[in-house]
Amino acid sequence: MSRASRRSTASVRHAPNANGSMSHRQVLESLSGLLLGIFVSILAGTVVATSLPLIISDLKGDQSAYTWVVTNTLLATAVSTPIWGKFADLFNRKLLIQLALVVFVLGSALAGFAQNTDTLIVFRIMQGLGGGGLAALSQIILADIISPRERGRYAGLFGAVMALGTIGGPLLGGVVTDAFGWRWNFFIALPVAIVAIILLQVTLRLPERIKRVVSIDYLGIVLISSGVSLLLIWVTLAGNSFDWASLPSLAMVLGSVILLICAVIVEFTAKEPIIPLDLFKNRTVTLAVIASLSVGVAMFGTSVFLSQYMQLARGATPTESGLLTIPMMGGLLISSTFFGNLISRTGKWKSIMVSGSVLVLDGSLLLGSLRYDTSLVFVGVFMFILGAGVGMIMQNLVLVVQNTVDISHLGVATSTVTFFRSLGGTVGVAVMGSVLGTVVAQYIRDGAGALSPATQAVAAETLGEGTIPQVSLLPAALRVIVESAYGIGVGDVFLLMVPLAVITLVTIASLPNIPLGTMTGIDRERSAAAAGQAASPATGRILVDVSAASVALPTSATELGEGKIRS
Repeated sequence: MSRASRRSTASVRHAPNANGSMSHRQVLESLSGLLLGIFVSILAGTVVATSLPLIISDLKGDQSAYTWVVTNTLLATAVSTPIWGKFADLFNRKLLIQLALVVFVLGSALAGFAQNTDTLIVFRIMQGLGGGGLAALSQIILADIISPRERGRYAGLFGAVMALGTIGGPLLGGVVTDAFGWRWNFFIALPVAIVAIILLQVTLRLPERIKRVVSIDYLGIVLISSGVSLLLIWVTLAGNSFDWASLPSLAMVLGSVILLICAVIVEFTAKEPIIPLDLFKNRTVTLAVIASLSVGVAMFGTSVFLSQYMQLARGATPTESGLLTIPMMGGLLISSTFFGNLISRTGKWKSIMVSGSVLVLDGSLLLGSLRYDTSLVFVGVFMFILGAGVGMIMQNLVLVVQNTVDISHLGVATSTVTFFRSLGGTVGVAVMGSVLGTVVAQYIRDGAGALSPATQAVAAETLGEGTIPQVSLLPAALRVIVESAYGIGVGDVFLLMVPLAVITLVTIASLPNIPLGTMTGIDRERSAAAAGQAASPATGRILVDVSAASVALPTSATELGEGKIRS
């Protein structure tokens, strides 16, 4: 068979059905590369979760550096997400997700060569820029090829991929760290990423977008990025580098407010705004954005601080830490898979999401009771409850927004919800990290005062300036104090999530209970395009699509009487 014939055969196999819809097999083929791309992004992010305390300790970093390594990645993700989403409404989505994957994995690989926390932070920012694209574009492409009502049918596939990445990633990271060193955690995603890029090229089939003149809102990009970045940098530094109530705080907050006010003015007047402000006239979008802020704190905060709790309060190795956090990810996997299928079968989503927000509230309260000697069985149950609640909410917030917005704003609406989820996670982790550092330092100072002079000297040398220690190397008496301090500190940090969980419950309960649609994003775009061409000013006739032909219908009583119907 010639190359041209093979290409023709492949095109026929991947082509949509006569009615424009995709068969189950075609959807699965198109999802294969997308699933692998999502897996790579999850793996590259979670594989370092259990080894991050060891990484920061090895690079001589402190609690502030630990927080910066995490929050800068989330910051870059948050800032870039709406930009990727807007580009998805303007350019080729397939090419964009491949580009995002390249940027993400390149940043991950470069992080493996970091010699200090400063270079690690820079490369993690690059990782976050690609991660913003993967987070937004994967959800947008899903909406293109799967209708809201049918999306739960494929929840099992995404649940399996999320489980493999979120559960297997920390465990794999712990094993690799113990066996080969932490730097290899940043390299192992490279071969998988190459395969994902090839699969996306071969299997993902999206229709050609309608050509139109685009206008990129460069000023909006600069103002939104600068305003949000300055705000998040202030949240990260305040309490460590300077006081919350101080001149630097005032200058950074004022500067951020001015930049964001200017961004709002620009977004009102821009031809193609990065975040169209009229989106927030939609009640569902507004409430989903508020809920996403607190869900982001729960999702990112638990993954960051549970690893610290397991290693610094319980003395676990990176491998053991990965195993001990399985209940959290297991709860997320089971609930997202089961309830995703239930939503697909019944079309009812609101009661499930309200129940999920109740579980998030319960899980936050329970994790707030953590101490260094809390039974690990209870810790596992608490994590499972919180994970199950997040699994019932997280993806469904995106789903209900996609179900209600105009198709022309599908990309930017999806990325807006994802943006605020990342923003909430970034601010939450920064504030929680600042509180944890303060609480831990105070408990260690109080406890070290009762130790012998020799042990106090060791404490001053190993814990100076808030450096994160390797607990296993500390003297027994000092180790007990450090473990107790982190046990109490992490528990106090989770209590900060409780008011946010209450806000989540209220906003989700207030969401309009709109039935899920049965049209894919591609179908909706075709329908919108047909509607836009329906009225013909030159002829005064309405064009109605009749399979392969168009028929001009008369629009006046005179034409009806004369029988003027032409094909």
